[in-house]
Amino acid sequence: MFESVDQVLEQLDAQQYIGDKKIATVVFLADKLEKPVLVEGPAGVGKTELAKVVAKATGRKLIRLQCYEGLDEAKALYEWEYSKQLLYTQILKERFTETMAGASSLRDAAERVGKEDSVFFSNNFIVPRPLLQSITSDEPTLLLIDEVDKSDPEFEAFLLEVLSDFQVTVPELGTIEAKRKPLVFLTSNNAREMSDALKRRCLHLFIDFPTEDLEKRILETKVPEAAEGLVDDLVGMMHRLRELDLKKTPSISETLDWARALLALNAQDLDEDLVNQTFNVILKYEGDVRKAQGELDKLLQKKAAEAKVEKPAGAPDPAPAATKKGALH
Repeated sequence: MFESVDQVLEQLDAQQYIGDKKIATVVFLADKLEKPVLVEGPAGVGKTELAKVVAKATGRKLIRLQCYEGLDEAKALYEWEYSKQLLYTQILKERFTETMAGASSLRDAAERVGKEDSVFFSNNFIVPRPLLQSITSDEPTLLLIDEVDKSDPEFEAFLLEVLSDFQVTVPELGTIEAKRKPLVFLTSNNAREMSDALKRRCLHLFIDFPTEDLEKRILETKVPEAAEGLVDDLVGMMHRLRELDLKKTPSISETLDWARALLALNAQDLDEDLVNQTFNVILKYEGDVRKAQGELDKLLQKKAAEAKVEKPAGAPDPAPAATKKGALH
């Protein structure tokens, strides 16, 4: 449990999650008020990672439900283990025969079998899925409902019972209330708008692309072996790319991937050739790569023009390699 917002920041930092006070405040309130958190924002900004590090910081077991189109209650809540039920039916076949012995009609036989429903529809034959696991767990849990915006509106409506009362209903068993209220995080990439009913039950947190200073801190924490000049170049280039009209805007996860890829190539800073060769690490569409290459060409032309203006009269032109090196500086 967290005692203050500052303690949340310290715990997140200890887990190498670089956040700000807004994030820490929402996490603190979610813990104190026992309310779910709906975390929205672009893909790759650390929404899922936030839930993971909060689970570690609070000592809770992480239970993850990955949402997708067509997800229904059975896959999220529970399933009956029909093969096991059938096996037990075969084993108890003689007992069934004895039970139905002397039945005067088919209806009478069916009623006798029906009285034994509790034998086959019990916890012995139920396979709990993430929602039921979090409700019935004896230990504290953190339930991560990941990419809830990919699920159908019908499934979102079903979630309201879980998020309102922390209970689920299994028709054959009745209503099951949570032994311990799970801490719930829902993430959304804004593929569709969440309903007002869902938002009303949650604390809201929007995580956007980080500022340059924050992204540098993230890089220095996650990829400490990267040289300072390389970090500056990477972050500067990423922020320029995010200003373009791209089909898939690169996020923090792509920044980290790019840094690790460049280190694998023994790069200490960026030059034009290296950037062009590794654009595919951070850009996933050919059209985006072309736009990025056009932006890089403009940047290099601008830097070359500035260098020409600043060059003292009579000074020799810089060598081609020197023009490329540190392209963003």
